[in-house]
Amino acid sequence: MSEFAIEFKDVIKKFPTPEGGEVLAVNNVSMQIHHGEFFSMLGSSGCGKTTSLRMIAGFEWPTEGEVYIAGTPQGHTPPFKRPVNTVFQSYALFQHMTVFQNVAFGLEMDHVAKNEIKARVGKALDLVQLSGMGKRTPKQLSGGQQQRVALARAIVKTPKVLLLDEPLGALDLKLRKEMQLELKSLQQQLGITFIYVTHDQEEALTMSDRIAVMSLGKVMQMGKPVEIYERPNCRFVADFIGTSNFFHGVVKSLENGKASVELPELGASVDGIVSGDIQTGDAVVVSVRPEKISLTDKPDQTHFSLEGVVSNSTYIGSDTHVYVEVKGKLMKVWEQNKTSNLDPRAYYSIGQKVWLVFFPENTLVIQDR
Repeated sequence: MSEFAIEFKDVIKKFPTPEGGEVLAVNNVSMQIHHGEFFSMLGSSGCGKTTSLRMIAGFEWPTEGEVYIAGTPQGHTPPFKRPVNTVFQSYALFQHMTVFQNVAFGLEMDHVAKNEIKARVGKALDLVQLSGMGKRTPKQLSGGQQQRVALARAIVKTPKVLLLDEPLGALDLKLRKEMQLELKSLQQQLGITFIYVTHDQEEALTMSDRIAVMSLGKVMQMGKPVEIYERPNCRFVADFIGTSNFFHGVVKSLENGKASVELPELGASVDGIVSGDIQTGDAVVVSVRPEKISLTDKPDQTHFSLEGVVSNSTYIGSDTHVYVEVKGKLMKVWEQNKTSNLDPRAYYSIGQKVWLVFFPENTLVIQDR
């Protein structure tokens, strides 16, 4: 048995355009997905994530390279002969069938015995918390319940790999967050490989064991959620995952994974942690997350500090988003509201002078790409 559930080797996918040209949807991607892993492909529209998923499913074939499932090259193997199943954003339920019939459909096509179908459908509906609803039709269900039916229909055939193409996109925010936790719990119960496509960064961070961040058909970075967020390897990943403040600079010195960077736009030097392949003399970007900056009313004598003026302050409940102008540049600082307070003086006001304090362990030096 192969070490990997799914493997891409030098995969390229091109699509012809109406004008006679070509679009490079997936650009020389190589990646490995482990058995039993919850793996997400994350990126904006057109980054190649859905095309990659469709090549695993067999709905598209690589122009070059190969996709392997459990070590077996798939070539032009049709979808119905692959040990995978897909859950779509649109649910794709049969509206004239009951919930039971929808879930049982694939098993019936495989000529499974009726008593086994009944047992497997019942188990699948239990797993997605829809037991007792087998006689209902899709139109008698909420959006979240319809999504559960689509999941039950996919898992009832016990695929080796379950592919999920933005399955929560049609749900409202509260229900989507609930379903994220349910999906992760379901994956852990089943122990099968989930490959999830999304453009929602928080969704990927919440559910995934590992994430591949994609852009323009390439994998920019692949790793655990904490690695992707805390150690992005380039500006694109740092900007796409969460929010960050960026400064352009040049590396003056390197030592033990740390760098000193000259920042011309601030007329200062800052120390930070190197993330990615950085050399002395490189033009780089310094990235600092808004929640990792401290605001004080006077300069910090032991850490790098910048003087600024509050240009806006937005209370959003759990945090207050403070926007500070520093030498013509707008900086973002998120302050957690740790105490309950109605006094407006407890929050920063427009025009107030402040100092932004940077800590080397929270200051990242990354590639400008």
